[in-house]
Amino acid sequence: MKLLEKTSRIYLMASLVIYLAVGIAFYWIIKYMIYDEIETRLKVEMQDFESFIRSHDTWNNNSYFVENKIEVMPVSGEYNHAVVFKDTLLQNRYDEGIGPFRQLTFYTIIGGVPHRVSIRKSMIESYKLIEAISAAMVTFLCLLMISMFMFQRRLSGKLWKPFYDTLSIIKEFDLTKKEKLQLPQSEVTEFSELDDVLKKMADKMQHDYKSLKEFTENASHEIQTPLALINARVEQFIQSRDLSESHTYWIEEIYHASRRMSRLNQGLLLLAKIENQQFTDTEDLDLVDLLKNKLSDFEDILTHKQIDVKMDLRSSFQIDMSPSLADILLNNILSNAIRHNYANGQLFLESDENFLKIGNTGNELKADPERLFERFKKESAGAESVGLGLAIVKQICDNYALEIEYTYHETIHSIGIRQEVKGLTG
Repeated sequence: MKLLEKTSRIYLMASLVIYLAVGIAFYWIIKYMIYDEIETRLKVEMQDFESFIRSHDTWNNNSYFVENKIEVMPVSGEYNHAVVFKDTLLQNRYDEGIGPFRQLTFYTIIGGVPHRVSIRKSMIESYKLIEAISAAMVTFLCLLMISMFMFQRRLSGKLWKPFYDTLSIIKEFDLTKKEKLQLPQSEVTEFSELDDVLKKMADKMQHDYKSLKEFTENASHEIQTPLALINARVEQFIQSRDLSESHTYWIEEIYHASRRMSRLNQGLLLLAKIENQQFTDTEDLDLVDLLKNKLSDFEDILTHKQIDVKMDLRSSFQIDMSPSLADILLNNILSNAIRHNYANGQLFLESDENFLKIGNTGNELKADPERLFERFKKESAGAESVGLGLAIVKQICDNYALEIEYTYHETIHSIGIRQEVKGLTG
């Protein structure tokens, strides 16, 4: 969820709660004021009634109090001198409908006899007034809330525009290129400071990337050259007939160690290049076609180990990827499946849309499967393996947002690669 949308939702929810509370409070205040006004008028009517009784000492239901309904009933026994207000429903004298009334009840002496007097005032017009005020208030609050919401949204969008512009530029920024990060100027101090920090970070990243790229290129050349020279000289010594058996043994050990160091150097430098995304040339490739072509490169060793290849390649696997990295990816997985396979074993190739799996028969895995793709983690103890093959595979998959997993079922080791399908994830 975007920040602007989240703040708008929070503002809308807070406004609804506040306006609802204000509306309820306003309704009760209006109702209290109207009731207070009606009760005040009823008290005035009560004073007029008592003044009339004091002057005449009798009551004959004359039309003096024509505005209100007045009921006078004699009472016997004890009575309460309290003045009581309450709501009641009565038939209106002007029409035959039942309407709400506010009633004032008190006791007084008429002709020496205590009487209960009830003075009632119609609440129909008051309720209509409350309804009209409430409707006007709700309409006003709704219009106010909508107006404030739209204003706040437009204002927030305008205030946050420099941020989104900066974010868009950063998404398109490529540190592998020489162009400096250029960000638009903002009048907002916080955004201006953020742009300055981002520019400094981008410059530092470009400088570090350039330095690391130069180091890997120099290391690849400078280290590989003496290693190749050592291998060449050692091969000459091995082919010499003047060496004793013990000398030959130690020279062969040096030869194997130097070859292993050379492969180790190549693997680490390759990992560094992949991590720093130095393979920028990409093409739309089909990994299934590449896998079929790559399989022919291992035909001799497959025949030598008499490995039976079973293919269930149902669909192509299209991906925009560096051709050299795609070749390394498939080469490492296939070589790993063949190396750890036994004679007369089987090799399984399976593909579906956005899915590719390579499996092989083999002994049960002794290492922790979760650490299989870590650097220098290897199953065999052979001198030919440096433990970087699957680590390179994992790094390539991470660079292209590919999911990779290892499974083991009934002597079948499988490495599966899956591509996330755009538009199907939530």
